[in-house]
Amino acid sequence: MTNQEIKELLKIFKESDVAEMEVQRGDNRLRLRRAEIAKDVVVAAPAPAVAAPAPVAPAPAAAPDVSSKDVLVKSPIVGTFYEASSPGTAPFVKVGDRVEPGQILCIIESMKLMNEIEAEVGGTIVARLTENGRPVEYGEALFSIRPR
Repeated sequence: MTNQEIKELLKIFKESDVAEMEVQRGDNRLRLRRAEIAKDVVVAAPAPAVAAPAPVAPAPAAAPDVSSKDVLVKSPIVGTFYEASSPGTAPFVKVGDRVEPGQILCIIESMKLMNEIEAEVGGTIVARLTENGRPVEYGEALFSIRPR
């Protein structure tokens, strides 16, 4: 491509509403992409200075009964935790259930792929340590299993 052709393509791109454009001629390739501009900017007016009542702190949730002997099942990937195979179906496991090695405990969705997380040890589910539909990090504890 010549400089003149590139200038013409830039002019066409600027005058259009196209967000992205790619042109390839032989070994030459030109990719143009618009920077995203926030169109829906909301400007909030400053709030009047009024003394607000002190917020009431919610009661702390009861911590699950996890002992040092328990085995933590940790997320091997970053993704979204799901307790069941689809909405409206029963969860794979509940607190108090006995599990066997290789039994599916949950699903972690990552990049549109559903990854089944299996128990590595047999025992009893003592606690589920995350909420359904919540994002989880690599290495985050998902379940606590008390081995037999």
